[in-house]
Amino acid sequence: MFKERQTALTVVFMMISLFSSAGGSPAVREAKPQGVSARIVREVRHELVTLPYYGVFDWLEYVVQPDNKVVLRGQVVRPTTKSDAGNRVKDIEGVSGVVNEIEVLPLSPSDDRARRALYRAIYGQNSPLFRYATQSVPPIHIIVRNGRATLKGVVANKGDANLAYIRARGVPGLFDVKNELKIESELPQ
Repeated sequence: MFKERQTALTVVFMMISLFSSAGGSPAVREAKPQGVSARIVREVRHELVTLPYYGVFDWLEYVVQPDNKVVLRGQVVRPTTKSDAGNRVKDIEGVSGVVNEIEVLPLSPSDDRARRALYRAIYGQNSPLFRYATQSVPPIHIIVRNGRATLKGVVANKGDANLAYIRARGVPGLFDVKNELKIESELPQ
């Protein structure tokens, strides 16, 4: 019984819009866990993606546990995004509790400059990745903390992931760039 409950705890949904290679429109992939309400999973996702200040420089994840407790994780640039996420999820009917583990990134003018430079390098009009910028929340998220950048999200193919990484590595003033981009076709169905 304990092992069954433990395996059901793995309902993680990364808050990103996936680029569908078939039609070019946003798509969403999520696990269908046993013992967890699909309605709650859908509503949590909806509440998080519609946060007013959730954007390309933020990354949110959540886990819905079998007892309908929601654990929020990720990194955001505004403290209000963290509190708004917790408050919105808390108000969903059927949610038994919220554990808000979202990290608020430290204020840093140099990190802000790096974010803008990375955005221009990845999503600029001259970039082959510009097509991703046209989505309401672009799928390549740029997380910068203390001069270290991490690319998170999902892209259509390995070439796009490599291109985003190469373009990010070309931005001056960064100590490190990590590529945590996932490929759409490699995600579990």
